[in-house]
Amino acid sequence: MKKEEVEKMLRQKVEQGTHLSPVLPAEIKNYLIDIDGTITEDIPNEEPERMATCLPFPDALKTLNKWYDEGHIICFFTSRTEDHREVTENWLNKHGFKYHSLLMGKPRGGNYHWIDNHMVRATRYKGKFTNLVEKEVTIKVFED
Repeated sequence: MKKEEVEKMLRQKVEQGTHLSPVLPAEIKNYLIDIDGTITEDIPNEEPERMATCLPFPDALKTLNKWYDEGHIICFFTSRTEDHREVTENWLNKHGFKYHSLLMGKPRGGNYHWIDNHMVRATRYKGKFTNLVEKEVTIKVFED
């Protein structure tokens, strides 16, 4: 799905005169994907000179571009700062990553706990991009 198509699909929804946040169809996933240590080697912000010369993990490039081609939304969400936006965009484009957006400034340090009014699923990257499979796990939720 191209960026323009995503923007059209996500235009504000209005029901009974009230603006609502858009909700994607169940078959479309909205992937937020880290960069360093996930699609390429782990490069800290303190070593930005390495950002332009690192190589992508081949399975990440293949898998993410497949998801993009299937109509899913690809958003890179990175702890790189706004100062690193240009080198990051150039790197993504140079290596052929297809994506819809790039969010900079993700908090550093991991141990993320995302709270949202929309469905959130988390998948920890452990060294290889493959097809996602269903697995039963225990999660923390708010009391009813």
